[in-house]
Amino acid sequence: MSKPPAKTNACRLLDQLGVAYTMHPYEVDPEDLSAATVARKVGLPLEQVWKTLVCKGERTGVVLVLLPGDASLDTKALAAHRGDKKVEPVGLKEVEPLTGYIRGGVTAFGGKKAYPVVVDETFELHPIVSVSAGMRGLQLFMTPADYLRATGATIAAIAK
Repeated sequence: MSKPPAKTNACRLLDQLGVAYTMHPYEVDPEDLSAATVARKVGLPLEQVWKTLVCKGERTGVVLVLLPGDASLDTKALAAHRGDKKVEPVGLKEVEPLTGYIRGGVTAFGGKKAYPVVVDETFELHPIVSVSAGMRGLQLFMTPADYLRATGATIAAIAK
């Protein structure tokens, strides 16, 4: 029997908050970090595997955005929700310095700073969602309500 994966900073933060989750490790292919591949490996439909993007508004600054694995970001809708004229994803070189996490392992939990979080309006349609545990190769399954409670996220129509 293989030993369970080590807990990440994200897991430790969730433990402190009393948030229920389960850890789901998977084999990482550094050449394919797509949500579709992660969904297949953790055994969930693609719309239940959520990706975390790091974006920046010209007025409101950095925001973490959660989208279903099969969607892309509507930057105009996000900007309107945040009160910005323009919001764009940050460059890959900025992701780790801002969050402490690398591409494919970004999560709203336990990063360098607690940024505001916005999730797409379809988030609460699922009994369980999968989000990164703060490293490639480990996903967390939890209820949308627990995620929203732990992050203080707002909900908006931001996917297309």
